[in-house]
Amino acid sequence: MDTKWRQKLHLEPPVGWLNDPNGLCRFKGNYHIYFQYAPDDINGGVKKCWGHYRSPDMINWEFTGTVLVPDIPEDRDGVYSGSAIVKDGTLHLFYTGNVKEKGDYDYILSGRGANVIHVTTDDGHSMSEKRVVLRNADYPDYCSCHVRDPKLWEENGKYYMVLGARTRSDEGCVLIYESDDLDEWRFARKLSVPDFGYMWECPDMIEIDGRRFLGVSPQGLPHYDTRFQNLFSSGYFLLDDNGLRDFEEWDYGFDFYAPQTFAAPDGRRILIGWMGMGGASYTNPTAQLGLQHCLTLPRELTVSKDGNILQNPIRELENLRGGNIAVSDGERGQLALPFELVGSVKGSFDIDINSSVKLSYDGRMFRLEFTGESLGCGRDARNAKLEQCGDIRIIADLSSMEIYLDGGKKVLSTRFYPEGENVNLRANGIALKGWRLKGMEVHILGK
Repeated sequence: MDTKWRQKLHLEPPVGWLNDPNGLCRFKGNYHIYFQYAPDDINGGVKKCWGHYRSPDMINWEFTGTVLVPDIPEDRDGVYSGSAIVKDGTLHLFYTGNVKEKGDYDYILSGRGANVIHVTTDDGHSMSEKRVVLRNADYPDYCSCHVRDPKLWEENGKYYMVLGARTRSDEGCVLIYESDDLDEWRFARKLSVPDFGYMWECPDMIEIDGRRFLGVSPQGLPHYDTRFQNLFSSGYFLLDDNGLRDFEEWDYGFDFYAPQTFAAPDGRRILIGWMGMGGASYTNPTAQLGLQHCLTLPRELTVSKDGNILQNPIRELENLRGGNIAVSDGERGQLALPFELVGSVKGSFDIDINSSVKLSYDGRMFRLEFTGESLGCGRDARNAKLEQCGDIRIIADLSSMEIYLDGGKKVLSTRFYPEGENVNLRANGIALKGWRLKGMEVHILGK
């Protein structure tokens, strides 16, 4: 396959389509990343499976192949998203088995099956027989046929599962189930807020420093200049005794959706998202080369003094730093991808990349803008409101950028497609220093 735009820092599918990260965990000495995978369809519309990466350190990765495929009646139209939990030395995976009946159905109120399916594995790759633990009849009667994306955790000797759902009256919500043994599940309660989209996908119950948050990817929100700018959004609510409040988006860039978090052995909460956007008007020319989409860098989550979540690249990525690089204020430099740049912000500034991408801050708003068609492939502009910005950190790969502002208070992720591995960069109002980055070690073991 042509290696043009093949990423060096971000995990991609060997071929075909990638979307949601699933089953993130640490198990038997390895980190495991499962993901939605359609190896036979560059547009992801046929035979949705799970692919699998593993790593001892989140730097050196092995792709073991396709580990779950739709092969029983309850998942015949797709192995959809889910999560992982470790119990008694065994890894338990739960996912949504998608079924679409043939006939004159709307597939919202009728014609679709959404089955929660449970499998186990002793090595992260070889799977047990599948067992259906929840079906449409097990969901509250106010739910439509859209219930999916189980995320599990253990708390006080019990197991809990959140599921994203769409009600019959087109309101998004999260369903909470509980279990004593991972086999029998009881409905506990619903979480929702009024007038906040028609469907909540990819729910995630997150605890950081004693505070609890609910991550969701709501569909059907209105779009504004500084909020909910993409077709679909993703973010988190603070969850306390008063319910859900203070929704904040995870990422303000073009390419981010369906994130999932997990707890590392050292207690860090780590997030990985899909660096893509379903149904977007912009495109990815990698499709011409046989693959589409990637995952974000793993991000460490911490909580700021004002209660918001801060996101920053995992510290392990510092092991990829090589030679020092710099672009002085008012000067232009040529940099080889991939690279990392950091700079202190003292006022307004702008950064120009290949005369086609402009990053700017005016003291109130950060703006990511594609001023040339070729690099953005239909991407135009995204804004992030920021009353103060102490610093900027940019990690640029062969065809993507992740931009971290003010210690990770705001993040913007985007794909971009330069013609070569060198880019021209000019800085005005800011001096940038950083490092050339070595690529991760990624080995393809399976198909």
